[in-house]
Amino acid sequence: MAEERSGVVTLKGNPVTLVGHEIKVGEKAPDFSSLEALGSPVGLEDLEGKVKIFNVIVSVDTPVCDIQTKRFNQEAAGLGDDVEILTLSMDLPFALSRYCGAAGIDKIRTLSDYKDASFGEAYGTLIKEHRLLARAIFVVDKDDNVVYVEYVPEIASEPNYDAALQAARESL
Repeated sequence: MAEERSGVVTLKGNPVTLVGHEIKVGEKAPDFSSLEALGSPVGLEDLEGKVKIFNVIVSVDTPVCDIQTKRFNQEAAGLGDDVEILTLSMDLPFALSRYCGAAGIDKIRTLSDYKDASFGEAYGTLIKEHRLLARAIFVVDKDDNVVYVEYVPEIASEPNYDAALQAARESL
């Protein structure tokens, strides 16, 4: 049975339970298997040799998640080809494709964790009560070491973009 953590984050002021291990800076990034827009599995091994920013959101169809995804899409151009930004949610792959097309998201990859919640459990972001992912940012260097972690305390709030982007730049 996966570890459960209560009181770590809230959703509109209400505490929720996160399922999975709390990731800390200095740990090796755990593997996972999520689905790309067309249903192709993507895991840590598919991102080898890149600095990775895991942009974890609740749903692309919510205002803060929309802002967050668009912000990372804008920032991607300035980070270069050695950085891969992946937005992960429980949205279906079809919904992610629709959203990306409508919002002009073309510099980052979106991954769906709906099938197995593999990422959510591996990175400790799965919300037990709602089977959604809690807002979080993880930056992983080219050697798969975790160099930045932010579990956003209030899921309805935006993350610290600047700190995550700085950690990615320092990992190049």
